[in-house]
Amino acid sequence: MADKKAETADKKAEAADTQASGDGAKPKAAGGPPIQIASQYVKDLSFENPNAPTSVQGGAPAPQVAVNVDVRTQQLSDNAYEVVLHIKGDAKTGDTQAFIVELSYGGVVTLSATVPKEHIAPLLLIEAPRMLFPFARAVIAEATRDGGFPPMLVQPIDFTDLFRRQVEAMKAQQKTG
Repeated sequence: MADKKAETADKKAEAADTQASGDGAKPKAAGGPPIQIASQYVKDLSFENPNAPTSVQGGAPAPQVAVNVDVRTQQLSDNAYEVVLHIKGDAKTGDTQAFIVELSYGGVVTLSATVPKEHIAPLLLIEAPRMLFPFARAVIAEATRDGGFPPMLVQPIDFTDLFRRQVEAMKAQQKTG
């Protein structure tokens, strides 16, 4: 009886592996994924706690945090690009500055040579930042925690919406310029 249960478990695991790897009913795409992160790094990190030690003493209300996010890209070679997430958190308790955290978190992204030109910008400005964001979020959380505050957990960002707004702003600028 135990052998049948083990055999059934093995078959289920094998079926799950087949589904996860795409070897089952779905054929694999030729040439690998269209985007890969070759490396990632903290390009610049700044944490300011201008009112320490007063700002980190117990009993103070939680600061209000304004978060600003931007994505920049730069072509490095034919299929390699640097994608940098710029995240700034500005925290205040009333009119008093609690902290300022600024992070530029970069990644070198390689695109498959088969990616059509019209897909490059969405891959670099939506997909690459989506892949880098969890790591940047962790760096910010640790920096604010190490600065004496509760970890600042940046909420997930809709990079598709950010991309659309950038495209609309560029179109509006072209019409007026």
